[in-house]
Amino acid sequence: MIRAAVFVFVLVSAAVVQCKVCSYQDVLDHVNLTMNNEALRLTRPVLDYNTPTLIELNIVLYSILALIEKTQTFVPFIWATMRWHNERLHWNPDEFCGISHIAVPRELLWEPDLFIYEMTEKDMSPRNPYLVVYYNGTVLLEEDLKIISSCKMDMHKFPFDTQQCNLTLGSAIHTADEMRLRASLNSSRVTEFTRELLQSQGEWEFLKLSVENYNFSFSSRQWETLCYTFTVKRRPLLHVINLLIPIMFFLVLDLASFFISDHRSEKLGFKVTVLLAISVLLLILNDILPSTSNDTPLIATYCIVIFAMMLLSVLETILVTFLLDHSQRNQRDQRNQRDQDQAVSRDDRCVKMADSEDESAPTLELHFFSEQSCPSPSCSESQTLALILDEVRHLQRAVSVHVGPAHVHDSVWARRINAMFFSLYVLVVALFLPCMYHQWVSC
Repeated sequence: MIRAAVFVFVLVSAAVVQCKVCSYQDVLDHVNLTMNNEALRLTRPVLDYNTPTLIELNIVLYSILALIEKTQTFVPFIWATMRWHNERLHWNPDEFCGISHIAVPRELLWEPDLFIYEMTEKDMSPRNPYLVVYYNGTVLLEEDLKIISSCKMDMHKFPFDTQQCNLTLGSAIHTADEMRLRASLNSSRVTEFTRELLQSQGEWEFLKLSVENYNFSFSSRQWETLCYTFTVKRRPLLHVINLLIPIMFFLVLDLASFFISDHRSEKLGFKVTVLLAISVLLLILNDILPSTSNDTPLIATYCIVIFAMMLLSVLETILVTFLLDHSQRNQRDQRNQRDQDQAVSRDDRCVKMADSEDESAPTLELHFFSEQSCPSPSCSESQTLALILDEVRHLQRAVSVHVGPAHVHDSVWARRINAMFFSLYVLVVALFLPCMYHQWVSC
């Protein structure tokens, strides 16, 4: 009977042990993790102040929200993870039903005072309210951050450029002998991890993410920092379609305008219209490129050279038009002078005919006899046409005599200038465009 009672007691005790209930509060009570424990909240979590706190960091790029050339701003959305060791927190998971970690509010524990050197605006996205504390004292903090940071961009090869933007993390007050920073993943691993998680890139193509650890000194104090470098390449298709190809089309139109006759006023108006269209594209380009760039972008050189060539083309057209107009004015003046001379000579002939009226009587009689011999109207019209033809020939001889070499000289120079400028225009275009292409594609 006694043996049976002991056996039942052992079974009941075993069942009670197996059904032991554990809670997170038990762990918090065990480590005294409360708001009143200032040792956990206010100071670095080390027992010996000479021991530096090691912070392991990991940053993964989740999305490229914007990269603004005008303001030199880089806006990524990143996943950041920080891990450090708190020497005052530890427990045995076996004593608490296998609980190996707990999530606690951030206000209960000390956090590293890390900040991003390039950040220009405070992140307004909601913060993660909890920290994860492991049984061995490891503390884990995970954050999703929208970073608005400055980025020194090289716009020389826009829109075929590759940009590198840095995010440098460091402590504000803790020097290198108090806080050490290490990357939990190397450059190749973090690049591979980013490519797997990257969701959106916009007009940019992600190339790699590299991490480097370096120190800097100021006022005889040394800080340790961790620099993440994001390398991205622009997708140039949109800018090629909106800028480069339209400017090329306008250049072709300007070349084709040389085949328009110089005697027509539409040629100059057409060239001015093309020049104004290039000006509109230059205004669009001015809104994209930063005004603080020390190196002239290749696309600006491309646009300015083509704009200058079109401007010279307009000036050449004005010069040719001026020469032709000057030649036509000379021709009109000479024609008017010739008409006046002919009128004077006609009056002189009339006076001479009046003076020699008596002498021309036989001629009149001959003309009378010719009319008597050819009384038909058709014969009279033939004689009239013969007299008109003789007068036209006389005018042609007069024109060949009176039209000076100035008119021919101006026309010849206009044609020569037009041909020489067109040849030079084509030669410059043939040399300039391959040179620009080589500059853009070269490393």
